[in-house]
Amino acid sequence: MKFLALGLLATGSLLGCVSAPPAPALPSAPAAAPALSASPAAGLQRYRCDQNLEFSVRFMDDSAVIDAGARGNDVLLRDAGGMTPQQTVYSNPRLRAEFGLGAGGREAVLRYLAPQLVVNCVKD
Repeated sequence: MKFLALGLLATGSLLGCVSAPPAPALPSAPAAAPALSASPAAGLQRYRCDQNLEFSVRFMDDSAVIDAGARGNDVLLRDAGGMTPQQTVYSNPRLRAEFGLGAGGREAVLRYLAPQLVVNCVKD
């Protein structure tokens, strides 16, 4: 009987130490999506290049969309490269573009692969 009372007392003590599992965390509200610009030209950067080439570029997450007029449109993906943190490189099978060049970071180089053409550009 003494052991039974001791066992019940120990069980009660252990049950008192056990706490209820924590309530699951409520899901937080999703992060607000970035607001889309009202103007389609917002975020568009324009460049003038030698050989009478002009283009505009819009940078997104890890891509750059280039509109070079008669030379066409290209979607380039972020590429390894760049000699400084300001320099970014984007490419696809037809074109390699390097941005953030020059002393002020306003210069760019486009390297078309076929037909081969290299143009030096400056941001407007």
